[in-house]
Amino acid sequence: MNLLSKETVAVKAQEVKEVTELLNSSVSAIVVDYRGLTVEQVTDLRKQLREAGVKMRVIKNKIMVRVADEAGYPDLKPVFAGPTAVAFSEEDPVAPAKILANFAKTADALQLKGGIIEGKVASLEEVQEYATLPSREELLATIANLLQAPVRNVAYAVKAIAEKGDEDAA
Repeated sequence: MNLLSKETVAVKAQEVKEVTELLNSSVSAIVVDYRGLTVEQVTDLRKQLREAGVKMRVIKNKIMVRVADEAGYPDLKPVFAGPTAVAFSEEDPVAPAKILANFAKTADALQLKGGIIEGKVASLEEVQEYATLPSREELLATIANLLQAPVRNVAYAVKAIAEKGDEDAA
């Protein structure tokens, strides 16, 4: 029995280490209560998250409390009550909040709890604010359009001058 508990402790310590590394390498981690979601809903949610490069894991609260302590986020511990899943993003800090908040609009059972965004503990309200921000891709597209606008305007002006010159020559 003693050997089994040592093995169990070692397994849990390894899980704490892995989740701590995942949390530390993530730009955001959003905590949700998924109780009441159907298998189809969870599958659909995981698919949407995976397409955005977000990993979602169901993790025991005791493990997450230890992870929060080890990673330096003790203020996050109160959100670890009830069934808990955590969505981790290593690239886009807005993606998990946006996807989870949008999914929660159609699946009342999904409840956002809070999380960590860019190294800071975020309340439920802050997570919901982040969910309204444009995604990284949307921001990049906007910047690209802004950068292309002057070039496009010059091209239109040159074309208009050339067409006017053709009219004057005729």
